Amino acid sequence: MTDSTLTRTGTGVLPSQILRQMIDTGTISADPAITAPQIQPASLDLRLGTIAYRVRASFLAGDGRTVADRLSEFEMHRIDLSQGAVLEKGAVYVVPLMERLALPEGVQAVANAKSSTGRLDLLTRTITDGGTEFDRIPPGYEGPLYAEICPRSFSVLVRPGMRLNQIRFRAGQAVLTDDELRNRHATERLVDGPAVIDHGLGFSVDLKPGDGDLVGYRAKPHTGVIDLDLINHYDPAEFWEPIHTTEGRIILDPGAFYILVSREAVHIPPDCAAEMAPYLAMVGEFRVHYAGFFDPGFGHDAAGGTGSRGVLEVRCHEAPFVLEHGQVVGRLVYERMAEVPETLYGADLKSNYQGQGLKLAKHFKSPR
Repeated sequence: MTDSTLTRTGTGVLPSQILRQMIDTGTISADPAITAPQIQPASLDLRLGTIAYRVRASFLAGDGRTVADRLSEFEMHRIDLSQGAVLEKGAVYVVPLMERLALPEGVQAVANAKSSTGRLDLLTRTITDGGTEFDRIPPGYEGPLYAEICPRSFSVLVRPGMRLNQIRFRAGQAVLTDDELRNRHATERLVDGPAVIDHGLGFSVDLKPGDGDLVGYRAKPHTGVIDLDLINHYDPAEFWEPIHTTEGRIILDPGAFYILVSREAVHIPPDCAAEMAPYLAMVGEFRVHYAGFFDPGFGHDAAGGTGSRGVLEVRCHEAPFVLEHGQVVGRLVYERMAEVPETLYGADLKSNYQGQGLKLAKHFKSPR
C-alpha cells in the first residue's frame, strides 16, 4: 500500500477493500496465498502454519530479538500439525502463522482472538520479532507473525490453516471521544437501553433474563478434546455446566471460566468498528473477554441485525467474587472506519453471531 492510498482513505480502521489492496501490493503476504474467506469487514483472519512449538513459558521476543532466537531458549519439543495434533490444556505453544507483514510507517496493527476462540477459553495472542507487547504491531514492522496458544479449559485438535486469531489495521488514531459517542447514541442508538459512556460505551452483565433463570455456563474441569473443525457437533452438557439464578447474582469461583451475556444489545454502525476492553481492574476479582473485535454492522439494522448482545468470557482470579445483575464489566471502544466496508458483518457473510444472545461457541449444538 502506498502513501497515496492512505491519503485517499484517510484516518481510521482499514476496511476489506483496502486489505485487498494491501495483499495485492505485498504489504500483507502469505504462503499459501490468502483466501477470500479470511477477509472480514474490518480485519483479516490469520492461519496456523504446519508446526507447533511446545514451550516452557509464555514470552515476548523483546527489542532487537527474534521469536526464533527465543524459541531456541524455551522450546521443549515441536509438533507436526499436518495430520492434526492435540494442543493440551494448560500447556503453552507457539505456532508460526502463514501470513507476514511489511507495514508502511503510517499503518499499525492490533490482533485479537476470534469470537469462537475466546468462547473456548483458548488464550491466543500474536507475537512478532522485536515485540514488547502481545497483539500490538507497530508501524513499519516487517517480518513474520506467530500465535502463542494456551488452552485454558479444553484441549483442542488443530490443523494447518485453522483461523484462531485475527488482525486489524489502522491509519492514525480514530477513537471516538465520549462526546462523539453521546452524539452518535442520540442519533442512531448504539445500545437498546441507557448508554453508560466513560472512556467508551459501558457493558453490564445480565443476570435477570426475561425468560427463565439460565444466566450462563461454567466450563467443566475434566472433558474430552474439541476438534476445531467440527461445527454444531458437541453436546454442551459434556463440556459446560449451566448456571441458574433467580437472585440476580452469582458467585464466581477462583480459576473457573464462565460464558455470560451483556444486558445491552449493541449496534456497530457501518462506518465504525469497536473493540471490547476490560472495564477496570478495581471492579473485582475477574477478567472479562478474550475476543474483542466487533465488526462494522454487528447488530446493526443495515446488516439485518436488531441489536446483538455481547457474549462475556469471564475468568475469576484468586478470590470468590459476587457478580451482580447490571454490574459494569467491560466497555466498547469505538473507532471510525477509514471507509465503509464493501460488505458488513451479517450481510452476505456467514456471520455466526449476528443477533446473538447467550450463546456458546459454534462447535456446540444448541442446548435443549
